[in-house]
Amino acid sequence: MTPAARISAAIEVLQDIIERRRPAADALKDWGLSRRFAGSKDRAAIASLVYDALRRKASSGYAMASEEPRGLVLGMLAGLRALPLDEIAALFSGENHAPAPLTADETALLSAFSDEGAPDWVRADVPEWLWPSFQGGFGEMAIAEGQALAARAPIDLRVNRLKAGRDAVLADLAHHQPEPGAWSPDALRFQPGHDGRGPSLQTEPGFFAGAFEIQDEGSQLVTLLAGARPGQTVIDLCAGAGGKTLALAALMANRGSLYATDLDSRRLAPLHDRVARSGASIVEVRIPRSRGHEPLADVAGQADLVLVDAPCTGSGTWRRNPDAKWRVRPGALAERIKDQAEVLVRAAKLVKPGGRIAYITCSMLPEENDEAIRAFLGRQAGCTPVAPIDVLKGAESDFSLLARFATEFGLQLSPRRTGTDGFFLACLKRGD
Repeated sequence: MTPAARISAAIEVLQDIIERRRPAADALKDWGLSRRFAGSKDRAAIASLVYDALRRKASSGYAMASEEPRGLVLGMLAGLRALPLDEIAALFSGENHAPAPLTADETALLSAFSDEGAPDWVRADVPEWLWPSFQGGFGEMAIAEGQALAARAPIDLRVNRLKAGRDAVLADLAHHQPEPGAWSPDALRFQPGHDGRGPSLQTEPGFFAGAFEIQDEGSQLVTLLAGARPGQTVIDLCAGAGGKTLALAALMANRGSLYATDLDSRRLAPLHDRVARSGASIVEVRIPRSRGHEPLADVAGQADLVLVDAPCTGSGTWRRNPDAKWRVRPGALAERIKDQAEVLVRAAKLVKPGGRIAYITCSMLPEENDEAIRAFLGRQAGCTPVAPIDVLKGAESDFSLLARFATEFGLQLSPRRTGTDGFFLACLKRGD
């Protein structure tokens, strides 16, 4: 496919996403299945165009005076990809499956492309209904935080301490030009290319050997700061596919007991193979038999650390899932807040006196972070917050610079602040 034909395809996929309010991945998959002529490079390029357009949906729509897919793609090409007008016009020639030629209005808007005068939520590319919450969390820096969330994300990996060292993995992947992570001692970073794509790390021999896992540096960092130590009893209460479980096993040096569970047993399915590949020998996966079943009842009150990777809106991952921010609705936020309250109560029953609960979200919204902790402390006797500065002091490395990002109860990471996905961590201690 020509570059122009790929743009036409991206406009078609966006139309499907917007009309049917469906995940971008589903729309892209269906498009590819019905267009067998499109090769893997074509599909990847079209996906990159679609996701880039969704990153800047609000600001592009404002600048182009249109929320139609064509206008969003034009705005993305001018704004995010910074293509000059003549190059955009050449792509929109109307020939050989290219989109129709630019209109006079489109040419004028592209020539004067700007979001000047737009509402703050538009400039930040944050959903309008979420803007008061987002602004409440970041104040005068909210627009800059939103714009950072609308940028492309790098690819990070976590070196598996159980099998490799960072220098060795750095050398093995030198052909992909990795950079050491800025915060996590186990992180390597790969910048996206011009088309937004990064290297295919999951085809590397080191991945199959368990030397590393794909994991955002922010996710690595909050797991490290949770405070797991060798020899402890640790529970990963919302383990999902197990990214943080595997990181915990490495931090514990395969000494102690590590339990992984999730209310949705289907999410645990990939964990078994990942554990085997990683060499983590202390992980015990507990599968709930039903919604009300507690698979960890036999270790209640015994855990040194309960890590709660709480269900949330995922606003901190909008760089990687830009379609998700335009699909989230107030009802979903309310449901996640309810889930967070329930899982914190559950964690309090599992942690031992003197033990710690590490509450983590991949959210940028105060309702899911500080406000969730405040509400829990108001309901739950016997738990007290651990000051963020004390969380940092207890870490294995010097993370004192992160104290700048302390909130009332925890630490808020973000693309603008730390170059990572948006993660929140708060630690609580159960009284002796």
